[in-house]
Amino acid sequence: MQTVEPIRDKVLIQAMKETLRRKSERNYFLFVMGINTGLRISDLLPLRVNDVRDKTHIILKEKKTNKTKRFLINLELRQLIDTYAAEMEDGDYLFPSYKTGLPIQRIQAYKVLSEAAKAVGVQNFGTHSMRKTFGFWHYTINKNVALLQDIFNHASPDITLRYIGINQDIVDRSLEHFSL
Repeated sequence: MQTVEPIRDKVLIQAMKETLRRKSERNYFLFVMGINTGLRISDLLPLRVNDVRDKTHIILKEKKTNKTKRFLINLELRQLIDTYAAEMEDGDYLFPSYKTGLPIQRIQAYKVLSEAAKAVGVQNFGTHSMRKTFGFWHYTINKNVALLQDIFNHASPDITLRYIGINQDIVDRSLEHFSL
């Protein structure tokens, strides 16, 4: 079984954004929301406009853990929410199916995101890659595994580093020039 990976290249992240935006503002927004909040797809899809409009934080009960969590909405994402949701009603789903108005299903999210990933050359991509991408870049920028461990509700720093692919990167670098 192939595990999904974070997107470690900012050029590929930008290419994903552009590819998704050309086809659908909803799908672009889903990707941007995913990589900027670290929320699981199961927590992203049911969000409604009133969960994020004029808010500094998303407060929700995580589907997987059943824990109430509070996630900051960064300034850039808040501005994007204002633009994206400008014509939407408070009760509207953020990621509606064009057919039903209900939230898109996980499989639909996977299809549109993996299609864009394939188009730009991102490999080992799934909807969970958004969460891992958030984690990878949060760690890369802040170098604080304990903080990221708390955000992800992981039991240990090692689990967090393995989850975002940092352990494998470190192992690979350590072996790259190792020769006896």
